[in-house]
Amino acid sequence: MSTQKVLVTGATGRTGSIVVEKIRQYPQEFEVIGFARSETKVKDLFGSTDGFILGEITDKSSLEQGMQGCQALVILTSAIPKMKAAPAPGEQPEFEFEPGQTPEEIDWIGQKNQIDAAKEAGINHIVLVGSMGGENPNHPLNRMGNGNILIWKRKAEYYLIDSGIDYTIIHPGGLLDQPGGKRELLVGKNDSLSNNPPNGIPPLIPRADVAELVVQALREPNARNKAFDTISKPEDDSTAVITTDFKALFEQTTPGL
Repeated sequence: MSTQKVLVTGATGRTGSIVVEKIRQYPQEFEVIGFARSETKVKDLFGSTDGFILGEITDKSSLEQGMQGCQALVILTSAIPKMKAAPAPGEQPEFEFEPGQTPEEIDWIGQKNQIDAAKEAGINHIVLVGSMGGENPNHPLNRMGNGNILIWKRKAEYYLIDSGIDYTIIHPGGLLDQPGGKRELLVGKNDSLSNNPPNGIPPLIPRADVAELVVQALREPNARNKAFDTISKPEDDSTAVITTDFKALFEQTTPGL
């Protein structure tokens, strides 16, 4: 069986770095290339820049270089709000985005660039990790730095669906820095898991489980042309059955946003 070459953008992010490590666990199936902005960050996380392309998602030429010979693309890039200053007691913190790093530039134009470059490179599958909350324009995340981040993310997701490339769009709930593979994962649609979580469970999921969903989406044909929200049952939930059958999980998901 020939290996599939996969480019992972946002590869030095907290979820992206886990995705790269997990894909590397399948050397018979995949060759993974990481795409990142910071050489220092790559070396800090991975020890060297071997297997990495350094560039900006706003620069189409560096994206084209990274996608040469690839069959799949994983998009994990996201604008990141920065706190302006420590808030005074009783005050809410205020956020802003660095110049050139706003949600419009990163989550819309940057993702559009990636999708366009992927189409030109002949990539046949894009796995995009977004966020739950896209159905609510008044979501608190949209107010952070007045960036409308979920609105721009959703616009890019529609662009991906309309591109004609096979897609898997994953909308995780709140991300936990906890071990993966220890929970039952749930899938849903249209923010139902956050608006009406089953049995009132928190709409949360470990980053490592999101990373596992990304890798399994690359492996399972059932994940193609699907979009879904996902959370996990708490680790101590007595009703939980740890998710191991990803084929069955993806069978529960449906096309379109």
